[in-house]
Parts: sequence; C-alpha cells; structure tokens
Amino acid sequence: MNANNLVQCVLYMGLLLVLAWPLGLYMARIYEGKTPGPARFLRPLERLIYRLSGVREGEEMTWKIYAVAMMLFNAAGLLVVYALQRFQAALPLNPMGLPTVPPHLAFNTAISFATNTNWQSYGGETTLSYLTQMVGLTVQNFVSAAAGMAVLVALIRGFVRKQAQAIGNFWVDMTRSTIYILLPLSVFLGIALVSQGVVQTFKPSVAVTLVQPVAEQLLAVGPAASQVAIKQLGTNGGGFFNVNSAHPFENPTPLSNFLEAIAILLIPAALCFTFGAMVGDRRQGRAILAAMTVLFVPFVWLCVSMEQGGNPLLAKAGVDQAYGPLQPGGNMEGKEARFGIVSSAIWATATAAASNGSVNSMHDSFTPVGGLVPMWMIQLGEVVYGGVGSGLYGMLLFAVIAVFIAGLMVGRTPEYLGKKIEAYEMKMASIGILVPCAVVLAGTAIAVANPLGRAGILNPGPHGFSEVLYAFSSAGNNNGSAFAGLTANTPFYSTWLGLAMFFARYWIAIPTLALAGSLAKKKLVPTGSGTLPTHTPLFVVFLVATVLLVGALTFFPALALGPVVEHLMLRPSLVL
Repeated sequence: MNANNLVQCVLYMGLLLVLAWPLGLYMARIYEGKTPGPARFLRPLERLIYRLSGVREGEEMTWKIYAVAMMLFNAAGLLVVYALQRFQAALPLNPMGLPTVPPHLAFNTAISFATNTNWQSYGGETTLSYLTQMVGLTVQNFVSAAAGMAVLVALIRGFVRKQAQAIGNFWVDMTRSTIYILLPLSVFLGIALVSQGVVQTFKPSVAVTLVQPVAEQLLAVGPAASQVAIKQLGTNGGGFFNVNSAHPFENPTPLSNFLEAIAILLIPAALCFTFGAMVGDRRQGRAILAAMTVLFVPFVWLCVSMEQGGNPLLAKAGVDQAYGPLQPGGNMEGKEARFGIVSSAIWATATAAASNGSVNSMHDSFTPVGGLVPMWMIQLGEVVYGGVGSGLYGMLLFAVIAVFIAGLMVGRTPEYLGKKIEAYEMKMASIGILVPCAVVLAGTAIAVANPLGRAGILNPGPHGFSEVLYAFSSAGNNNGSAFAGLTANTPFYSTWLGLAMFFARYWIAIPTLALAGSLAKKKLVPTGSGTLPTHTPLFVVFLVATVLLVGALTFFPALALGPVVEHLMLRPSLVL
C-alpha cells in the first residue's frame, strides 16, 4: 500500500470515529426521551404525529406486540410500494411516460425496499417514475432504517431493564429515529451533495448535442440528491440511477464521494456509543466498536492491496500496472477515474460491511480476492458496523454466543451486562445468526441446480458461481449490492431473491425482540469475581474470533468454488 492509499484510509477511519462519538451520545438522549436543546424545535412535529396517528407516547409494548407492530407497518409499506409500481403509468410525476412495472419485478422491489435491502434488478432512470422513486422508495429508505434502529433500542432496553414486561413503543422509537436523526442528517447531506453537483429537479430528461453531432443524447435527471442522502445514511443503498453512485449525477466529485462513503458507516458506528451510554457503561460500546473496527480495517487493506496489485495476466502481457504520478496503476477495470482504486476499495468494503449495497465501482470487475472481500463481509452477517440498528443487534447476538461459549469454558453460568444467558437466549441468538446463513446457501444451491437459475449466468465457470453466491449473500443479509454480470430481472430470481430478503430481515428481527423480552424479565446479577469482563481487549478478541469462526465454517466451502479457485486460475504457480 503506497502513501496515498494509506493517507486516504487513515483519513476515512479517523473522521468516521471522530464524528460517530458525539452523534452516538446525541442518539442515546433521543431514545431516552431527553431531547437535546438543538433538536427541541422538532418536538411539536413529534407530538403532532402521535396525535394524528393515535399513538400514546407513554404506552409501552411487550415484545410480541412490538413485533406485530413492526410487521404490520412493514407489510403496509410493502403494499404501497408494490401498488405505486403497478399503477405508475396512470399516476403523476412521470414526465418520461414510463410504463407499469412487471409484477415479478414490482414484488421483488417492494420487498427489497421494505426490508432495507434495496436490491435493484432494474435501471432506476428507465423503470421508475419520479413519484415512485420519491413516495415509494425514498419513504421506505427512511422508515425501513428507522425500524431497524427501533429493534436495536428495544434490545438495549432488554439489557437495561429488570423484571419488566415492556421493551418500549415501536411507533415512538421509529418516529424519533426518523425526525430527530435520519431526517436532519439527510437534509444536511442532501444540501452538501447538491452543492457538489448531484441533481435535484422534477424536469424530464435533457436532450444534449454530442461533441460529434451525429445524434442527440438524452441525459436522465430527477430528484436524486434527496434519495442519495438517505440511501447512504440509512444504509439502504438503492441508487436513483442504474449505476448507482458511480453515476456522475449521483456522485460527481471526490468530495461528494468522501461524504457519501462517511455517511455509509456513520450511524452504525455511532450506535455503538449509543449502546454504551444507554447501558450505563460506555466501555461496553467501545468494546463492540473495537471489534467491528478490528474486523473492518484488515479487509480494507486486503481489498486495496489486491486491486492495486492488478491483474497478473495483464502483467504477463507487458501491461504497465505500476502506481505512478501519471497513472493509478492496478486493476482499474470497472472503476471511475475520478475516484481511483483506494476510494473504490474503501467504498466496496464499507458498503458490504454496512448492509448498504450502494456502489461507486463495479464489484464484478474486481480481482477474485478483491471481490471476495465485500462478499465475505456480507456473509459475516452484516455485523461489521452493519446496517443502522440491524448491524449492532446482529453483533450483540454474536456477543451473547461469545459469552455463552466463554461460560462453558470456565464452568460458570454465562452473563452479559448483568443478565444470565440461558437456553432460551441461546436459541434466539442462534436463530438470528444461522437463518441468514441457511438462506444464502439454500438459495445458491437452488439457483445453480435449476435451469432457470443457470440461464441468468452470463460468465461460465467459477466467476458465474460467484455471481450467484454473491446475489444470494446480498439478498440473504439485506445488503443489495451485486456482481452485476448476473441476469437477475427474471421471474425466477425476482421470486427467490425476494423470499431471501424477507426471511433474512424478519427471522433476525423477531428473535432479537424475543431475546429483548426475555432479558427484560430477568433480574440483574451482581458482578462477581467469576464474571467475564466484556469491555476488555480479551473479550474483543474473543468476539472477533466468534464472528470469523462462524463465517469461515459456514461459507469457506462455497467460497472455495468461486473466488478462491478463480484466484488460483489466475496464478497457476500457486497450485501444488
């Protein structure tokens, strides 16, 4: 890694952690009902929403009612997005006269945005009207992110409360997440992006004359900046344009690229500080954040190094791939010249770690190991920072597993944050961790064994298998990015990927709420001499090892059939 690459990586991580700390403490006060002074002007809006919707702010829910409220709200959002797509040809704000979306694609897109996945098997500017993009997709970008944050807050209350039945109010938690956190941050980021040239207009596509005036070209525009801001902050990832944040109207400058990349991980990292503040021990939040960072940084280094190293076949052909003052060197296929290798690799690793799924380069064009990095980051369960809310509650499930294993090793009943971890808690944590793994592997097997699934593979051999594995890893962990060489806009993939997104979202969220309800009922256990400290470097190492072990045992055989063997094919000298 050269000096330029190192400076960019250090600047990115340093600014991310500096910004996450105050934001995390601010969010803790929001969820505790202690609205900070600068945000109090939004309090009347919050009360108005409760009054119009009939929500009683002080009325709390058991975990089952909380889960039902979440599911009903998400189901309603799913139906609205589906209906907007099916009737968009007859609805306003459709200046290009785009037709109705086919049923299978509308089904897939509705589930995708309701589950915070934002998998897209279509080109946004040529498929969806402005109304569908704004009222359907952008609204879901807010509320699906807020729903994940609400589930996390419910779990934190489970750790904090003792001998309690309730874990909060879903409607209150979601409303506060939206109006006090997601909305203000999106306004600030949206304005910054517009200043950099991200388009925000209701005008139709613009016809321009080419340099060689053979014909006119239509340049798609639209209300993009408002959607781009929340797609990054809410770890949604769905692009207004087909090539997502590689499009110059969605991400025009190195500064806009840096702001968007920071936004991907900002709230997930900040929620670790929120967790520490709400449980009354900030060391716990720092320990979780340290574990995430220990996992993230080496993968960034690996991705940057592999992409900077270039393609060995091109090196044999005499192509100069060395970094220098006049060229970036390395593997620039599928990357934007205005971003280069390091910004593309940082983004690829961050978007996969955060269940964001937006891209500023094409992952399908990465080197085999460079592409393996985002794929395995997804397969680890989206817990390395992860999605807003979902990433941290996923990591806390791993923490429960880690303390249980540690308890077995020393012969004591495991405890985490003063709560005993018993059989029920282990079952819920295991379901939340293993169901996405099963969804990914089963979906991949069905696709490669079925002629309809194989028909979508345009690249034969290991890379074609990698494309299918990546697709189901992305859907099965609510990420949304893709190895784009796979033809996924078919009834087969729309249906199976849609089901994968649905099960991956709710078979984690509901067990997490059940875990929260169980923990809230328990007594607090005093810390004793045999209690495992969960804020020390030793626990950080143990937690990191648990995450890596589950990921390796589950997915290494599948990875060996795709990116690993493809890497070896490029380097025959490595094969014994």
